[in-house]
Amino acid sequence: MTFAEKLKSIRKKAGLSQEQLAEKLGVSRQAVTKWETETGIPDIENMMAISALFDISIDELLSNERGMKKSNEYLFESVTEYDIDEPKRYDMKFGGAKQFVLSGYEGEKIRVRLVSNTLSTLQNDFKVKIDDIRKRIDVDVIRKNGISEATAKETVSIFVQIPIPYVGKIEGAVNAETVEIRSLDCDSIELDVKTPNIILNDVGGTVEINCNLDMSVVCNSLKGYLAINQVSATSKIHIPEGEVFTAVTKGIGTSISYEKDGRQTERFDTPDAENVIELNGIKSELVICND
Repeated sequence: MTFAEKLKSIRKKAGLSQEQLAEKLGVSRQAVTKWETETGIPDIENMMAISALFDISIDELLSNERGMKKSNEYLFESVTEYDIDEPKRYDMKFGGAKQFVLSGYEGEKIRVRLVSNTLSTLQNDFKVKIDDIRKRIDVDVIRKNGISEATAKETVSIFVQIPIPYVGKIEGAVNAETVEIRSLDCDSIELDVKTPNIILNDVGGTVEINCNLDMSVVCNSLKGYLAINQVSATSKIHIPEGEVFTAVTKGIGTSISYEKDGRQTERFDTPDAENVIELNGIKSELVICND
């Protein structure tokens, strides 16, 4: 159910006409009509007023809107683009975010999109700085006006698109609830992250993930070398059944175990396979799950 459908439904259940709802919210009937016909969406103040009036959270009001993955799914956004005309190394620092998604696409610009459903001052509170230094692109997300990293993690999601024809080595750092990499095949991707959840969706080449938190890594396919670098952590990586790979441990006190359908099982990797899953670090464990 879309926001428009949800608003119309809860209004009718409350026995209110569009005119009566408009009066309670201090807006015009035409505004309510726009909201219910998907030709407009309330600003954050009106969204909060609707939430309070009907005792329903903003998350619940917008839940399906978020899942639809439309360009207008968020109330507030800030987009920064920069033209790329040759292969580059990307060095990116993003700080805190609720969700971070890095993807490749067939274009000629790096595109950094910050979005939020609650932070109406998003465009003033964050600045995306892009520097082109010879063969390197530096990207920094800078918080302003006293915005803390904790606030960024609660309210802001970051989507980054890199032009596939001009992808060289990628290095990035982010602190997010969920980190996802999509549709990228390049020489090297190295991420310094603080996250409990990582999704690798159609990613190839060498991928290194540096994280000292316990993680759940969902990998829809293996195409190359995947290294998990951790200290005193226990993580799980979920791979599709039938993937051929070899598993390697390096470091001090590291170990790899295996699960199928939630149960511990014997080792099921293939020696000398082309695809590699490697655990590096100190006193860390990795469970490879086949499901």
